Amino acid sequence: MLKKLYLFVPIFLISLILIASLTPIVSAGESISKKVFRLHIIANSNEKYDQDLKLKVKDSVLEYTKDLYNGCKNVNDALEISKRNLSSIEEAAQKTVSFYGYGYDTIVYTSKEFFNTRKYDSFTLPAGEYYCLKIIIGEGKGKNWWCVLFPSVCISGCTDDFDGVLTEEERKLTEGHKYVVKFKAAELYEYLKSKRR
Repeated sequence: MLKKLYLFVPIFLISLILIASLTPIVSAGESISKKVFRLHIIANSNEKYDQDLKLKVKDSVLEYTKDLYNGCKNVNDALEISKRNLSSIEEAAQKTVSFYGYGYDTIVYTSKEFFNTRKYDSFTLPAGEYYCLKIIIGEGKGKNWWCVLFPSVCISGCTDDFDGVLTEEERKLTEGHKYVVKFKAAELYEYLKSKRR
């Protein structure tokens, strides 16, 4: 009995320390996911020509939407604007696919889905469930591409766009890559939580 207690106490203490260190990361990650609207494009396949096409579709969709989200104050605004413009965004994507001689259909819709922790050039977004504009090209069996439509980090590439959207604490968590290990641990928690729904 005493032997079991010696094993239980360290495991219990380590668990408490881990929970205490992850709680702010999980909390901030959940908060960030409610303030960011993402673009998620999935290629037909992993063949080079399909991956190249995915990037061309990305360019045309970003060009089409470059001013679309300017008046947005929050993620709900971005979601509503996307829903109202789904057919024209799909048309922009489909025109690009057809222009380059492919017969694939494109499907464009909004959804809320789980994203793993993702590193961008100068920031990292924690795992969580985010609203997104999703574009599937053809069979949608290839690698994906993603970015942030609101705030408009996709277009500007500038993390200053997070100003006024994220709190100072949330902003610090996204800058650089110093929280990636903690984000990965929090990612497991968020993933398990998303599977329970």
